[in-house]
Amino acid sequence: MLKRFRESLIAKMILSGGVTLTLCILLWTGFNVYYFKSNVVSNVMSDIEMVSDTIMLALHYAMMLDNEEDIKENINNISKQEEIENIRVYNKEGRIVFSNIPDEIGTVIGKETPACRACHRYNPPPPALPLSRRTRMIETDGRQLMAIMTPIANSEGCSPGPCHVHSQDEQVLGLLDVTVNMDAKNSMIRMFERANMGISVVVFAATFLALFAFTYRFIFRPIKRLITATRGISGASEYTDIDIGQVDEIGTLGQAFNMMGKRVSDKHRELLDQREEYRNLFDNVPCLVSVVDADYRIIRHNSAYERHFGLPDGKRCWQVNKGRLEKCAVCPVDRTFRDGRSHMSEESGMSKDGRRIHWIVYTSPVKDKTGKVVAAMEMMVDITHRRELESKLAASEHRYHAIFDSIPNAVFVLDRQTLEILNCNESSQEMYGWSQLEMRGRSFMAFFREDEAGDWEEAVRTQAEIELCTHVDKSGKPFFVFLSISPARFEGNDTLIVTCTDVTRKVEVEQQLIQASKMTTLGEMSTGVAHELNQPLTILQAISNLLTRKIEHNREVSPEIMREMAEGISTHVDRAAKIIEHMREFGRKSDLRTMPVQVNEVLERGFEFFSQQLQVHNIRVVWELEENLPLIMADSNRLEQVVINLLLNARDAIEDRWKGVKDADKRILLQSFSTHERIVFRICDTGAGIPPAIRERLFEPFFTTKGVGKGTGLGLSISYGIVTDYGGKIKADAWEEGGACFEIAFPRAECEL
Repeated sequence: MLKRFRESLIAKMILSGGVTLTLCILLWTGFNVYYFKSNVVSNVMSDIEMVSDTIMLALHYAMMLDNEEDIKENINNISKQEEIENIRVYNKEGRIVFSNIPDEIGTVIGKETPACRACHRYNPPPPALPLSRRTRMIETDGRQLMAIMTPIANSEGCSPGPCHVHSQDEQVLGLLDVTVNMDAKNSMIRMFERANMGISVVVFAATFLALFAFTYRFIFRPIKRLITATRGISGASEYTDIDIGQVDEIGTLGQAFNMMGKRVSDKHRELLDQREEYRNLFDNVPCLVSVVDADYRIIRHNSAYERHFGLPDGKRCWQVNKGRLEKCAVCPVDRTFRDGRSHMSEESGMSKDGRRIHWIVYTSPVKDKTGKVVAAMEMMVDITHRRELESKLAASEHRYHAIFDSIPNAVFVLDRQTLEILNCNESSQEMYGWSQLEMRGRSFMAFFREDEAGDWEEAVRTQAEIELCTHVDKSGKPFFVFLSISPARFEGNDTLIVTCTDVTRKVEVEQQLIQASKMTTLGEMSTGVAHELNQPLTILQAISNLLTRKIEHNREVSPEIMREMAEGISTHVDRAAKIIEHMREFGRKSDLRTMPVQVNEVLERGFEFFSQQLQVHNIRVVWELEENLPLIMADSNRLEQVVINLLLNARDAIEDRWKGVKDADKRILLQSFSTHERIVFRICDTGAGIPPAIRERLFEPFFTTKGVGKGTGLGLSISYGIVTDYGGKIKADAWEEGGACFEIAFPRAECEL
C-alpha cells in the first residue's frame, strides 16, 4: 500500500490537498469558534460589568445611608435574575458582609484566593484594575461561572462626616463580587462550534470532492491515458492518438504527446525494422560471422557459420574452426584484443562434415561504453571454391601454355591500343625468326612491310580477318599470311588475339594458276591486240610513204605538215607503246603488294585493255561510276585480272545468245557505288544468263558451261580467290534487264590518300 501510495500521483495530490484543506478548515473553524467564544466572553464580561455598575449604583445610596436592609434587599432582588449566580460584598479585611447566600456572610477569604490574588499581588493594591484582570472563571460541579470583582471606591460622601469613619486617604473601601452562570452562553458556544464543524465538514467534503473530480477529470484521467499510451509505445504496439478533449495546458500536452507518440512510434517501427534487417543481415549474410568474448569463446554466430562448423556450444574459436587443442600461434582475434584494431589473415580448417575449407578472416573489436574491448567479431569469407578454382586455373593455365605453344600457327597477344606484342607462342619464333623474348614488347606492325604498315594498322584493330597480307621475317624475307583477329581480356588489359597462318605456298599455287589464266587470256586477246597495234602502225606506214614520195619527187614539205606528221608519229608511237606496256604489266607475275586502290581506275584499265575485243563484237558498254569513290585495300593488278575475267565471260555469254541476230541488244553495264561500310562494283551483261541450278557451282575450280576447248573452268574460281583474299565477297545473280550480273563488294579502307 505504501509503495502504491508513493507511486500514485493522484494519491499524493489527494493527500496533500486533503491535508491542506483540512488544516485550512480547522484553522478557519478554530478561528471562528475562538472569535465567537472570545466575543461571547467579552460580551458576558461587559454585561457583568454593566450589572456590577448597576448594582453599585443601586447600593450606593443605601451604603451612603448605611442602610443594611436596603442593601440586602437590593442584592437579593438583583440575584434573582436567572443568570446571576450570587452577589457578594467584601470589606477591606476580606470578609463577606453582604451576600445573596446567607451562609456565606461573615466568611473571610484569604489574599491568596483567586478572587483576591489579582489585586493583592501588587503592594499596595491598585485602586482600579482593567476588566480582564478583575474577571475569573470558576469551575464547580461541572458548571462554569464567571465572576467579576469590582472595587468599591471611597467617595466624597463617604470620607469624613459624622456618620462614617473612613479616612480620606483610603481609596478602596471594599469589593463587589458578582458571579454569573455561563451555561446558556456555553450552550450557545457549543451550538456554534457544532454548526461551524458541520459547515466545515460540508465545505471540506464538497471542496474535496470538487477537487478530486476536477483532478481526476482534468489531470489524473489524461495522465492515465498518457501512461497507457506510453506503455503501448514501449510495448511496440501501434500508437493511437489520445483524445484529451481539453483546450488547456493538459490538452496542449496531449497534442504534443500525440505528435511525439507518432514520431516515437515511427522511429520505434524503424528501429524494429532496422533491428530485424540487421538480424536478417547477420543471419543471412553469405560470409561466416561469429562473436568471440575475452576468453575466446564463441558467444554468437550466424546461420552460415553454423552450416560450416556446427553449433559452437561455448567452445573456443580455435576448437570449432580448426579442431585445435590450443590457441593458434598467429591469431588475428588475439591481436584485436591487444591493440583494439581490425586485422586480417587467411586460414584453413575443417568443416563439420570433415571437408577441408579455406577462408579469409577479418576481425573487428566490440567495445563497451568505456571504450574497453570486451569481444571481437570474426567475419570469415569462404574461399574454398576460389582455392579449388585457383588449383584448376593453375592446371588449366599449364594446359593453356602447352596448347598455346603447340599451336602450329603463330599466335600473338597484342595490346589493343598500342598493338604491342604482350605474348606469343613458340610457332611464332619458327615463322618469324625472332625469339619469343625479342618479339615481346615489339609492335606487331613491324612485321608488315614498312610502306604498307600504316595502311594495315586500323584494319588490325577493327577487322576480324585479313585474308591476305605480306609479312617479313627477321632476315627481311617476305611471306604471305592470313590473319584471324579476336578481342579478349588478358591479364586485365584489352587485347587482341592474332593468329597468323602462313599461306605462301597456297598463294604461289594460285599465282601459277592466275598466270596461266593470264596467258590464256592474252592468247584469246591476240587478235584484238594485233588489230589495236595495226592501227598506229598503219598510220606510221602512211606517214613514212608520204615522206618517201616527197623526197623522191624532191618536193619540199611545209613546216605545218611536218609538225602535223611529227605529232601523229609521236601520238601513235605512244599508243602502241602503251598497249605493249599494258600487255607486259598484265602478263607479268604480280608481287602481291596490298595497298589502297581506287576501284573506278581498275574498271577503266581493265576495260581499256579489253575494249578492242568488245568493239570487234559490237558490244556497247554503259558506265555508271560513282565519283570520288572511297578506296579499298587490295592489289590493282590482281583486281584487273578479275575485271578482265568477268568481261571475257560477259562477251562469251552475249555472243552465245545473240549469234547471227541482227540489231541485237549487246550491252555490258559497268557500275560502282559505295555504302556505309563497303565499296561495290557490278559487271552485268545481256547474255544468256545463269541457270539457278548451277549458280552455287560457278566458283568451283574447273567448272565451266562452255564447250570443249573454249574454257578451262578456272576464271571464276581464280576471281573468287582474289576477291576473298582482300576480304571481299562476290556473287552472281540474274540481271533485271536480262542476262547475268556479278557483284563484288570490298570493305572500305581505313586510310585515305
